[in-house]
Amino acid sequence: MSRNPVAADPARRQTTGMSVRVQSLSVDTTDPAKLAGFWSQALGWRHDDEHSDPDEIVLAQPGGSADSGLLPFLLFIRVPEAKQVKNRLHLDLRPDDQAAEVARLEALGARRVSVGQVDVTWVVMADPDGNEFCVLSARPADETTELPS
Repeated sequence: MSRNPVAADPARRQTTGMSVRVQSLSVDTTDPAKLAGFWSQALGWRHDDEHSDPDEIVLAQPGGSADSGLLPFLLFIRVPEAKQVKNRLHLDLRPDDQAAEVARLEALGARRVSVGQVDVTWVVMADPDGNEFCVLSARPADETTELPS
C-alpha cells in the first residue's frame, strides 16, 4: 500500500499534471555525521541504513509514520568549505509548543540568530553548522494539513 496520496490515487495524479516529486533536500557540511546527528535528534528521523557512505548521510522519516515516503529525505554531503552566507532555502518547523521546542533545540546545539526579523511570531535559529531554520508558533487546533489546491 502506497503512503503517497498522489501515487495511490491515479485521478489525483492526473489533476496535478506532474509526475515528479522532491526526493531529497541536500545540505552541504564539513561534518555530515555531526550535522545529521543533530537533525536526527531534532526531527526524530532515522539514519537510512541503505546509505552508509560517511561523506553522504541520509536521514528519513521513521518507518510507519504518517509522513514516511511523503516527505523528502535529508541528505548531508561533505564539502571542504564552511557555510559563509545566509541560507537561500531553510526549514520551517511547526511544533506543538514553540517555547519548549526552542529550548529543546538549544539543548541539542542550535542557537537563536538574527537575520533581520522584527516583531515576528517565529524564532529564527541556526543548527550547529550555522544553517538557519525557523520554529513557528504552534498550529491552531482547527488548522488542517491538506495540500493546497
